Amino acid sequence: MITSFDIFIVYLCTMKKYINRIEYVGKLLSYKDKDLIKVVSGLRRSGKSTLLELYREQLIKIGVGKKQIHYLNFELPENFVNKNWDDIYFDIKKKLQADKPNYVFLDEVQNIPLFENLVDGLFATENIDVYITGSNAFLLSSELATLLSGRYIEISILPFSFSEYLIARDIDISNKYLNYESLFFDYVNETTLPKGVELRDEGYDKIYEYLEAIYKTIIEKDIAQRHKITNKRAFENIVKFVASNVGSTLSPNNISSILKQHGQSIHHLTVEKYLDYLVSSFVFYKVNRFDLKGRKQLATQEKYYLVDLGLLNIFMGKERTTERGHILENVVYLELVRRGHKIWIGSSRNGEVDFVCKTKTGNIEYYQLAWQMNSEKTIEREFGALEKINDNYPKTLLTTEGFVQNRSGIKHLNVFNWLLGTN
Repeated sequence: MITSFDIFIVYLCTMKKYINRIEYVGKLLSYKDKDLIKVVSGLRRSGKSTLLELYREQLIKIGVGKKQIHYLNFELPENFVNKNWDDIYFDIKKKLQADKPNYVFLDEVQNIPLFENLVDGLFATENIDVYITGSNAFLLSSELATLLSGRYIEISILPFSFSEYLIARDIDISNKYLNYESLFFDYVNETTLPKGVELRDEGYDKIYEYLEAIYKTIIEKDIAQRHKITNKRAFENIVKFVASNVGSTLSPNNISSILKQHGQSIHHLTVEKYLDYLVSSFVFYKVNRFDLKGRKQLATQEKYYLVDLGLLNIFMGKERTTERGHILENVVYLELVRRGHKIWIGSSRNGEVDFVCKTKTGNIEYYQLAWQMNSEKTIEREFGALEKINDNYPKTLLTTEGFVQNRSGIKHLNVFNWLLGTN
């Protein structure tokens, strides 16, 4: 039987601009009319507003009347200047359709003072299904999380995956002769943000200007101004240091020590606070280590991954020298997040496994990464890290080689095929 969502997929396939967000629209559809506030979070310009637009179009296609849909973009001053949260609440309430379900969308709602009261009031009102977006974790600050405890579901949106990026560029991924390594180079060196990908035909300068504007907004407005950071030079140096060390274990103590060696004294507690700000704003994702023998999470020496590797050009400029194996690691981490996994770094006395994952169904999977297996030493190190794990959970080694060979029950896969789901 053809469902409304099947029809929607066909519709999206006629709209190249939007084809890449089907997975997220599907998540929203699965929570439609459920007694939960839908919180769409993510980095600025990662596609949250476009996602809400797609979802509203889908609601209309399945029979929801236009007057049942109420959308407010709080990046537009006319929607909130000289208005309190209760003014906005009563404005919305006047427009509700009686005895019908109403769908209320509040875009960038964190711009409203006491926005949590607005959200809670709408949620408590009969016949309202509430959807909100925001660019940082202030949406789920302790106050709001306490107020809405057990009553919201967070859908965190990421920039384009490798597959989405190729589709956005209208590249036929069924062509087995594609130079994936060259395309991957574009993917990690330009940007994965939807609007930035649209700009690539206008030249890299346009992409750079776009990323620079996003960087300034996030670092200077979302973080520095909001958290009243006075030592902006120290903060920016921490951003650059973490960005240049994606895939390496870090701690506030060692960052503080290294900065001190370079003539900048900053307390490790301040470093820790700054790192929390960056994670809360979705610039970096923090991954804890997991003790493979003791089967417990470790509290020190985390790794950080960057939401969009194109931002390295802004953070590092011409000094961008991040090792390509760590770049690959960053991309695979984000893909595992997209696939709904909870992720740790596997740690033991014998070494490290890049990723220990718990899947959506609660199963465990292990992943090891290498750019190329170009020596016997590398082969033994990468396979050996997985062979030392004494359990029967699936283990996968991802590399860029076209020729792959399994060993000891470990699947060896081409990472480009894995990213595209074509293995």
